[in-house]
Amino acid sequence: MELYISNSSGVPIYAQITDQIRAKILSGELQEGDALPSIRLLAKELRISVITTKRAYEDLEQAGLIYTLPGKGSFVAAQDPQIHREEALRNVERCLNEALDAARRGGITANEVRETLDLLLEGE
Repeated sequence: MELYISNSSGVPIYAQITDQIRAKILSGELQEGDALPSIRLLAKELRISVITTKRAYEDLEQAGLIYTLPGKGSFVAAQDPQIHREEALRNVERCLNEALDAARRGGITANEVRETLDLLLEGE
């Protein structure tokens, strides 16, 4: 599993790991039952602390995305479609907020934004 860590990012390393694994699960790249690298192996591959990797796995487990079997490892959990929907809605909301910020900076009115969105939806 390829993960990319940026030390210059303002995002903590454990959060970078969590976000990337979450994205792989929600996109279907990682499927239910797939084994994740062990905490020690991932820490070694990324050249980071085991504690940092453990924190990422704990966050993923609390979110219901993975489960851990003592002595066996961590695995992708069965995914609730509602979790996928909520994640997608959060992503759409984030993107729309970015679009609204860009519109405000560009002097585009709310009606123009609505018209543009309607045109985009009609084009589907």
